Amino acid sequence: MFQGHYQPHIPADLGFYDLRLKETRITQAEMAKEYGIEGFCYYHYWFGNGRQELERPFQEVIESGEPDFPFMLCWANESWHKKFWNIDGVFSKEIIVEQQYNGLEEYTKYFYSLLPAFKDSRYLKVENKPMFMIYKPLGFPDVDIFMELWRGLAKKNGLSGLYFIGHTTEYEENGDLIFNKGFDAVNTVRLDDVFKKRKYITRVFSKLYRIIFNIPLCCKYSIAKKYFVTEIEKQENVIPTIIPNWDHTPRSGKSGFVFINSTPQLFKEAVKDSIEAIKEKPQDKQIIFIKSWNEWGEGNHLEPDLKWGNKYLLEIKNLMFTH
Repeated sequence: MFQGHYQPHIPADLGFYDLRLKETRITQAEMAKEYGIEGFCYYHYWFGNGRQELERPFQEVIESGEPDFPFMLCWANESWHKKFWNIDGVFSKEIIVEQQYNGLEEYTKYFYSLLPAFKDSRYLKVENKPMFMIYKPLGFPDVDIFMELWRGLAKKNGLSGLYFIGHTTEYEENGDLIFNKGFDAVNTVRLDDVFKKRKYITRVFSKLYRIIFNIPLCCKYSIAKKYFVTEIEKQENVIPTIIPNWDHTPRSGKSGFVFINSTPQLFKEAVKDSIEAIKEKPQDKQIIFIKSWNEWGEGNHLEPDLKWGNKYLLEIKNLMFTH
């Protein structure tokens, strides 16, 4: 879409794969383990009335016991839409699957569908409690009732409880609200800080930028990485997220956001900043999320591609062995 735009991202070592195949899932986990990744956080879709989507790969991870690699779940509690884009962003959305919240009976059914996962020896824990993230914590009207129910059900079924994490891209606006709902921790993803809060890129300017230059809104990775981890992420119950790259244009065209000039060396600096932020926390709370392992559609992936190979992974491995 512009000179120097890195697209398309083409997978290297793992190729184009099918997550329904156990060999694919095992190979992913072996690669992650080799380079110092300590677990996967799987998105999980439960839309209400028992409806799930994309559930087969994770269900087979539980049923087969493979791969032997730690994991946790994030409930991606958001409606699915078919989106239509214009130069200023989304101008219309057609609903495909609606996220519903149908009360205690439904929540109980959801809990028991995941109980085998929570009891799995591979499941990641904090304070001996399985970690469970909610993607839209403030979009869930009775999330406090939901968490109270699940904590009770967890103890009833032999667990120590559950460790609930609320996800947010706007900590300053939403962090206290999430904690006040009863969450144990907050996971920050500071994309909004990069694209909306920098003084010289306001919402108005971003529209003019796209119109004048006829390209997506771009930000140098060397600038973007400075926003990933702040003093807030040093707090014991705030979990940072670092991002190797970002390019939403395969989905949104010229209405997308793009990090430009991301390199393994610059990513290494972001990883070091995040390690520094968590080093004084209790050991089971020294957690960093990386967005993402394989989000190819938005350009944030650690899986090797034809341009950089395994160099992003190597930076993680080198740092893991020195800390």
